[in-house]
Amino acid sequence: MKNIRNFCIIAHIDHGKSTLADRLLEYTKTIKVTEGQMLDDMDLERERGITIKSHAIQMEYMYKGEKYVLNLIDTPGHVDFSYEVSRSIAACEGALLVVDASQGVQAQTISNLYMALEHDLEIIPVMNKCDMASAMPEEVEDEIIDLLGCKREEIIRASGKTGMGVEEILQAVVERIPAPVGDEKAPLQALIFDSVFNSFRGIIAYFKVVNGMIRTGDKVKFFNTGKEYDADEVGVLKMDLVPRKELRTGDVGYIISGIKTSREVKVGDTITHISRPCDKAIEGFEEVKPMVFAGVYPIEAEDYENLRASLEKLQLNDASLTFQPESSLALGFGFRCGFLGLLHMEIIQERLDREFDMSVITTVPNVSYMVYDKQGGVQEVHNPGGMPDPTLIDHIEEPYIDASIITVTDYIGSIMTLCLGKRGELVRQDYISGNRVELHYRMPLGEIVIDFYDKLKSISKGYASFDYHQAGFRPSKLVKLDILLNGEPVDALSTLTHFDNAYDLGRRMCEKLKELIPRQQFEIAIQAAIGSKIIARETIKAVRKDVTAKCYGGDVSRKRKLLEKQKRGKKRMKQIGTVEVPQKAFLAVLKLD
Repeated sequence: MKNIRNFCIIAHIDHGKSTLADRLLEYTKTIKVTEGQMLDDMDLERERGITIKSHAIQMEYMYKGEKYVLNLIDTPGHVDFSYEVSRSIAACEGALLVVDASQGVQAQTISNLYMALEHDLEIIPVMNKCDMASAMPEEVEDEIIDLLGCKREEIIRASGKTGMGVEEILQAVVERIPAPVGDEKAPLQALIFDSVFNSFRGIIAYFKVVNGMIRTGDKVKFFNTGKEYDADEVGVLKMDLVPRKELRTGDVGYIISGIKTSREVKVGDTITHISRPCDKAIEGFEEVKPMVFAGVYPIEAEDYENLRASLEKLQLNDASLTFQPESSLALGFGFRCGFLGLLHMEIIQERLDREFDMSVITTVPNVSYMVYDKQGGVQEVHNPGGMPDPTLIDHIEEPYIDASIITVTDYIGSIMTLCLGKRGELVRQDYISGNRVELHYRMPLGEIVIDFYDKLKSISKGYASFDYHQAGFRPSKLVKLDILLNGEPVDALSTLTHFDNAYDLGRRMCEKLKELIPRQQFEIAIQAAIGSKIIARETIKAVRKDVTAKCYGGDVSRKRKLLEKQKRGKKRMKQIGTVEVPQKAFLAVLKLD
């Protein structure tokens, strides 16, 4: 056990984690690196150049004549996938904190660092991309020293591209990161930190043995669900699964036990033996809190069950996805899904399409609100359709976040304007070093859900980095904005918004829908309403035949008679006609600027 080291790589987006992982794998001769980012095995990760899923892999390293087993987990850097990072951290004793030498410390660097420090991990600071012409090693070293309080000689200068500093990193891992502690003779306790679905072998759970040992063929049970299984196969994670006879304390590996239903595997659960169970589950694993909610509906109504099965399989692979059934008048049956952010929502939509061939309609994303009624009761509302009658509501509270934005001083003015427009309050600003500043804002989560991150990036030419965490609920003056087509509300387009923004949003939505809804044979009225009060209206004119074309001359009453007859026909048509809202319209409403 003293020769095992479990560590993960944490950093901000694009600071070179996956490339550095390639060099470590190459140096320890674990695999032959044929292309960049070997651990990113999803097509989507390759295309976008981001890591979506944590990847665990085992390496062997000879140091001073002894063989060490190093278990490495490469983690994502985007704020939407921070749950993957928190699970990886729970399975490790140390972390490589990678900072880009040309960009310096950014918001997600700090956020992931605090997460690692909460779990008492040993931190090894690594300054990556030192071979670049734009690198500023001295300034960035000062930033890391300010952040960690470490000594200058503890920072390793490296480059994932050229392989510089890789040997020092491996030596530091062996020397500085502690071996796992645990008791091999105690009852088995293993923490599940991830799971994947395999269509041939069922569900494969990845775990770290904290106490005791597990052998192939053992009878095990999952502590929280109470289900019992045979361990058909256990082993370690290389590029593929490598079966082993037994795994001891401190090892990271996988278990296949023929589990078919996804509800039986909970990430964060504890595996133990049936004959000699442990007293309690392993602590320190938090439940995921979704930030953004949206309805996901199949395009064809009969695909509902297939969509449920696809979401369950996806949930195994991505434990931060939550969903529950809901129905809508406009779209039929579907699911209300909880996501960690907008990128997460986009990735899930894309994966449903690619991996399960499911095309879906997604409604306008929103956050969850606390609605207090006049009797003093309270309910949590994720969906504008679930709002009680406005006459019964005493007040509504919406979730707020503490946001930290790190930027260079050139862009402070425009970023402040953006945050004020989103109802943000400046808490404080700290100068980090040189011309870099950290702005702390308290702002409503509902305002940043849709396009805040994109706008921030374009205002700051990609330099500002953004990170947030929840800061409770606050009372707010919110109204439900409905969109009516010919007097019928379209529930999929209704949104909860702040009273001050409602008129503007209603007007823009009506204008946008007027462009997107095709003309019918009858007139369509598009209205935005708060309760029974109409605040904006646009009219799509009817497509009509020129019925007076055959009248050449003669009395005007003949023309009028024909027009009146046409008018009555259009009125009759309007009573029975329905208006189809194209999928384009739902997506366009998200992209209103």
